[in-house]
Amino acid sequence: MSGDTHERSLASRLRLAVVRLNRRLRAQRIGDDLTLTQVAALSTLHKCGALTPGQLAAKEGVQPPSMTRVIAALEELGFVERRPHPTDGRQAIVELSDSGLAYVHKAISVREAWLDRKLADLGDEEREVLSQAAEIIDRMAGN
Repeated sequence: MSGDTHERSLASRLRLAVVRLNRRLRAQRIGDDLTLTQVAALSTLHKCGALTPGQLAAKEGVQPPSMTRVIAALEELGFVERRPHPTDGRQAIVELSDSGLAYVHKAISVREAWLDRKLADLGDEEREVLSQAAEIIDRMAGN
């Protein structure tokens, strides 16, 4: 196998493995009460902190009217709070409430517990390889 073919194969295998793992992790949910879009919005607020609805929509790759509906549903559930923008009276700032933060922490805990169980099925050498791979993937992702 030539170098180019091998690298394309590695790129394809890595992409598919990451997509599949992400899909399996997302499937580890703490309930069916929230949509994946709502969960993603909560996760983004957890990662990025308070945002305007427009910023949140841009980060999630959805149109602002769609994000407005997502925020309204999350606000009704008590997972987010709106407050006035400090410098722009036409804007609001959306942030996680204590309940929203607790939900995100619980969701992370459930996913990590699932992953811990999967890792426990591996041998020491495989876990070491994954540890090294995690560092490389993190570096590739620019973190």
